[in-house]
Amino acid sequence: MYVCSCFGVTEQQVKKHAEAGACTPRQIASACKAGTDCGGCVRTIQAMLGRGACARRELLDRKRTPGTVEGLDAGTAPDAEPGIAPGAGPALAPAAALTEAA
Repeated sequence: MYVCSCFGVTEQQVKKHAEAGACTPRQIASACKAGTDCGGCVRTIQAMLGRGACARRELLDRKRTPGTVEGLDAGTAPDAEPGIAPGAGPALAPAAALTEAA
């Protein structure tokens, strides 16, 4: 059965790439382009790969420790000041206010 009709990638090809070590849809895409055109097959590929079935993913999870870039909460930067959200700063004046002041 075809998983990706844009590039003619079959279910067997996706399984072959997964057995060779591809753990994510992005890694499958790197191997055979599946999911890189219309994206309609990405959810099917995700379902085929499952969660936690990849030895490489388990190794990555073990390597991640608090204090590393991978261990940071989403939306924080390594050098961000505590209590200040990224992008938080003074509000910009609307363009209309700038033209009135000139």
